[in-house]
Amino acid sequence: MALELTLRLAHSIHEAGADAWDALANPGPGDRPAMPNQPETGLRCTGAEYNPFVSHAFLSALERSNSVCARTGWQPLHLLATDSQGALHGVVPCYVKSHSQGEYVFDHGWADAYERAGGNYYPKLQVSVPFTPATGPRLLAQPGTQGDAVRGALADALIDVCKRLDASSVHVTFLPEHEWALLGTHGYLKRTDQQFHWSNAGYVTFDCFLAALSSRKRKIIRREREDALSGGITVHWLTGTDLTESVWDAFFKFYMHTGSRKWGRPYLTRAFFSLVGESMGDRIVLIMAKRAGRWIAGALNFIGSNTLFGRHWGVIEHHPFLHFELCYYQAIQYAIERRLARVEAGAQGEHKIARGYLPTITYSAHYIADPALRRAIAEFLKRERSYVAAAERELAFAAPFRRG
Repeated sequence: MALELTLRLAHSIHEAGADAWDALANPGPGDRPAMPNQPETGLRCTGAEYNPFVSHAFLSALERSNSVCARTGWQPLHLLATDSQGALHGVVPCYVKSHSQGEYVFDHGWADAYERAGGNYYPKLQVSVPFTPATGPRLLAQPGTQGDAVRGALADALIDVCKRLDASSVHVTFLPEHEWALLGTHGYLKRTDQQFHWSNAGYVTFDCFLAALSSRKRKIIRREREDALSGGITVHWLTGTDLTESVWDAFFKFYMHTGSRKWGRPYLTRAFFSLVGESMGDRIVLIMAKRAGRWIAGALNFIGSNTLFGRHWGVIEHHPFLHFELCYYQAIQYAIERRLARVEAGAQGEHKIARGYLPTITYSAHYIADPALRRAIAEFLKRERSYVAAAERELAFAAPFRRG
């Protein structure tokens, strides 16, 4: 018997209960991952990856801190699917966008072309975790056949919402491959890109990882690590109750200082860091550098059941290779010691290859309402997918690992 669903829109994640949301966001064995400080005998490779970014706590912190709201151009408009008893069977983290900032899947060229032709590209619907280029589920439902039916209903409902709002498009970004394939069967255009991820081949120590590299690359990394920590710099892993307000004050200073130079205006407010520290501090490791008794740099990471997700970085003193040390090498070392299977260090960055991070395909799906624009984008994406696949093969040859 088919499940009868009622689909409605919520202007805040708080219209859905935290427990009900999280049961769909992180269902199954992965919804109660082992704490990162517990000893383990092997790599954590649970069947269902716990993803911190689609949790109610993370998305709620974005809203409560006003990091996402109408003023910032990220108006929450989440899609909820309930049964006749009001039980939640599916959710989609969705936002009405008035720009294309903070997404990391770039459609500025599409917007410019459409508006030069007299169309209105904004508003559009963005299904994603704001400011977070990390792959995770987007059509949130239970596993299994019934869950697949719910995901299909959510895919069609997003198109209906797009038409009702007279939006130009729906963009579902950094989704897993199986959702990408499903959306392709519902009329969404399929896009690929790449990031650079580190994989744990069962290394016991960081030196074991280095031993897998070519001699020249091994020497370069050792020299970079030594240079990064010269001048009396020490590194500290902070998590849970270590994440005090004074620590967040220091990190926010780094974040604003570095983000203002890179992006013009950082996206996250100071309140966001306090909120995630309070609600999910045991899923955070803040890798901080100290010199002469004060914090000078930091890298913020979130912990999944299998993966360390690198997110934000900032610094107030320049030291050669300190960025590589905090964001890449310390992340690898943490993953090895905690028996995590992967490190995802964010978007872009071919320079990561020399540090052991290899090219990995990422996925997005796009519903374009205007038929002419949809045809043009479909042709572009066909060529782009071929280019991404070829680039992944070519870049893989630049891996620093020993041949044979």
